Amino acid sequence: MMSLLKRTDRLPFLFDDFFNNADWFGGSNLSKIGFNTPAVNVKETDEDFTVELAAPGLSKEDFNIELDNDVLTISSETTSEKETKDEGKYTRKEFSYRAFKRSFSLPDAVNGTEIGASYDNGILFVTLPKKEEAKVQPKRLIEIS
Repeated sequence: MMSLLKRTDRLPFLFDDFFNNADWFGGSNLSKIGFNTPAVNVKETDEDFTVELAAPGLSKEDFNIELDNDVLTISSETTSEKETKDEGKYTRKEFSYRAFKRSFSLPDAVNGTEIGASYDNGILFVTLPKKEEAKVQPKRLIEIS
């Protein structure tokens, strides 16, 4: 069985994903610089792989999905600003910045030209169809001549 391999472009935090996500360390997906890395599920069927990325509060326009040399990268960068004014002076101004980047090395079985994505109820679904030759073939009886 083939699986997708996780790759990160955050070299200083290379080992953080292992230690922060391990239950026995009581970790979380919050990196040292305060960016929340969304949880990812990867599901394999006979026909395809599906990457499910939990990102509530975003819209489909907030995502950037790229395929480069068999590396699938999902990223997002959002900013927001809220301010309350009192007679032209700031009484309170809040702004936020959220960003993440997740990269996956794709197995040779993936048909890169047919990748699709959708966003529904806070979850980004990326479908990675398998090449015909990589799909499980049905059992057949071989006749002896």
